[in-house]
Amino acid sequence: MSSDLQKIVHFIVELDKLKAVLRKTKPVGLDRYENIAEHSWQVCVLAQLLGAYASTPLDILRVTELLLVHDIPEIDVGDQIVYQTKDNSRADAERDAAARIFGLLPEHQADWLMSRWQEYEDRKTGEAVFAYAIDRLMPVLHNISNNGQSWRENRISLAKIRAVNAVIGEACPSVWEYVQDSLEQLSKEGLFDYGTEHT
Repeated sequence: MSSDLQKIVHFIVELDKLKAVLRKTKPVGLDRYENIAEHSWQVCVLAQLLGAYASTPLDILRVTELLLVHDIPEIDVGDQIVYQTKDNSRADAERDAAARIFGLLPEHQADWLMSRWQEYEDRKTGEAVFAYAIDRLMPVLHNISNNGQSWRENRISLAKIRAVNAVIGEACPSVWEYVQDSLEQLSKEGLFDYGTEHT
């Protein structure tokens, strides 16, 4: 086996660790938390399906590339709920993790994946903004379908849900309308009545 091929095999086996990194949302109808690998697959499918709803024309293949790599550093640093502020130490740890994991590959492939990961983090391209919005949308859809499971468990206020996920409206206005209508209905049903202590 060539050196480059061995590196690719090493890298792809390393990605198996994503299956052990748990998120804060549960798959609909299951009493367990989803893992990062499941999430990565699902947001890629969602992006393909919602590309036509984007507010600007997109290279949907590039969006998919961004979504496939954006969570890989969580092999080393774990998942962090989006409603928790990411500080500089977390950002640095994620960058170090990206460098380590992508560095398992031959240099040209490592550089390619690192550039996609950085593009997602910077959110300066239409594809990166859309990818980020889709990443935000998937757990919202889980929560809408799961009676607010992770919102309730983490006592996330309706105001914070709207603020953190507003990028969905920037990237997909009609999808954001659907989300807003769903949130309003859940609010009327008392989902967000956690008492006085809101996150």
